[in-house]
Amino acid sequence: MTTTGTQAIDRAAALLSLVVHAEEPLSSRTLAAETGLTRSTASRLLLALERQQLLERDGDGSFRPGPLFSGYAIRHDPVDALVRAAQPVMARIAERTGETVNFAVPHGTGVTQVAQIDSTYLLGTTNWVGVDVPPHCSALGKVMYAYGGLPLPTERLLRRTPHTITSVAELAHELTTVRQRGYAVTHGELEVGLDAVAAPVRGRDGSVKAAIGVSGPSFRLETSHAQIGELLIAETRSLSGGTDSSAREERDA
Repeated sequence: MTTTGTQAIDRAAALLSLVVHAEEPLSSRTLAAETGLTRSTASRLLLALERQQLLERDGDGSFRPGPLFSGYAIRHDPVDALVRAAQPVMARIAERTGETVNFAVPHGTGVTQVAQIDSTYLLGTTNWVGVDVPPHCSALGKVMYAYGGLPLPTERLLRRTPHTITSVAELAHELTTVRQRGYAVTHGELEVGLDAVAAPVRGRDGSVKAAIGVSGPSFRLETSHAQIGELLIAETRSLSGGTDSSAREERDA
């Protein structure tokens, strides 16, 4: 390998290291200044790293770790790695919706919410991290039921509101709809006036490892379930490292 080639690799690695270890996305100007590279050299190397999915840009054009890091974290599957991989995706969803965004994993016969980004609205939702919620009246829980992340219940379900599904047969019917459209919805089923939409996060083997959801007051969300659902599908697809072919096949069937 030529000296020039080795130098380019070293410079690219230095840029990548800065982005990966940074608490927040970094601009190309900042990265050039930190590495001592000219703006043109830094820009060229950053674009190459972006093409290889090692980096990606946020809405402001700043750089953060790319989809390859997310895919690696999900493939190895510890919860803390999943949460780290999900943070940029959750941030984009929160920016687009302004609502509370939650990340959850299956745990026994329930769902554990392990990360949250709060709503930007004064009237938002509570902090759900660590709160036990019956899966059948949670959009995150319905996702887990629909895709085999949780065993289906066999007994009549607890009624939380007049809108809660309490029949196992009715729940099973709704889960078919969840699989067809690729996301789950709850409308006042956990709390009156609270809506939520959630979509699955898959590993490279196609199995569902987690779910990301958006929740907020019904008066803000009830007319945008489909729009939020499609946003979640697109964002969880990038988090899943592009391993969403089985999800597309189920929705297209």
